[in-house]
Amino acid sequence: MLTNTLSRGLLLASFFAGSLACAQQPTKTGDDRLLILSKNDQLLSIVDPATLKVLTRIPTGPDPHEIVASDDGTRAYISNYGGGAYNTLTVIDLVNGKSLGTVDLGALRGPHGIHFVGGKVWFTAEAAKAIGSYDPATSKIDLVLGSGQDGTHMIYAFPDQSRVATTNVGSATVTFFEKRPGPRQNWAATTLPAGGRVEGFDVSPDGKTLWAANAQSGTITLMDVASKTVANFDANVQGANRLKFTPDGKLVLVSTLGAPDLKIIRASDHIEVKRIPVGTGAAGIQIQPDGSRAYVACSPDNYVAVVDLKSMQVVGRIDAGKNPDGLAWATIPRR
Repeated sequence: MLTNTLSRGLLLASFFAGSLACAQQPTKTGDDRLLILSKNDQLLSIVDPATLKVLTRIPTGPDPHEIVASDDGTRAYISNYGGGAYNTLTVIDLVNGKSLGTVDLGALRGPHGIHFVGGKVWFTAEAAKAIGSYDPATSKIDLVLGSGQDGTHMIYAFPDQSRVATTNVGSATVTFFEKRPGPRQNWAATTLPAGGRVEGFDVSPDGKTLWAANAQSGTITLMDVASKTVANFDANVQGANRLKFTPDGKLVLVSTLGAPDLKIIRASDHIEVKRIPVGTGAAGIQIQPDGSRAYVACSPDNYVAVVDLKSMQVVGRIDAGKNPDGLAWATIPRR
């Protein structure tokens, strides 16, 4: 009798524990989507990463280069570059799958790199040798900072918005903009040497180190964010275009337009782990938030390669138009 009573009690306890666990699971109200820009077709493709199928295609405006999604997944922002000829950001309604028009950046011409942090769109303005911040809540540019460097191209805004980093392709430098203490918008700029044609870069997930790939020499420059010390190592990545950390910070992925492989480097000791053939050349990289897959824009081949980061193999391709480049990830709310 005691055994039966105990068994029923354990079953009830297990049932209620399971029910509580289910009740505590957050209900997902959005769908994960990969965003792909086609520069030649001037289109944004919204892709289901589970099936690798294009769900929607939306016009982007002229020469779309980089894309970022808002934190809530409702909007995407696209830089219309034009080699410095254009001065707009295209705004996309991701929920309804349509363009909402453009943001006029005025004299801030040549927007390229773009990042969404703190509810704001941070962007470079290459022709103006500057960076800016656009606030969607007020529809205003609320900050402009000059780099004084040629080819201010890619950008990373730190989560607390007190520091912003850019690569300057023409000047072979990296600039750190850092907000000074106090109520005023007072920023200091520190420019450090990198390598020839420095472009693709990323900051480690712990925010301590910046890695930048130098296309001309095939080296990678490492910068300590706090001390601003600089070191370089030969990574054999001539023609490097983009560089990304995996979410756990253990691996670094480097794409190059000058070679057929995606290079995987171990962050701890800078050792090459593998070279994965993806096409005749590659540009944009987007890593799935759970770190399971990387998506690599093989621009000369007109497809996006899907790389399984566990097996280190290409497991699929996505046809998202000619000359794909900029990639982003969004969890789009359901209507």
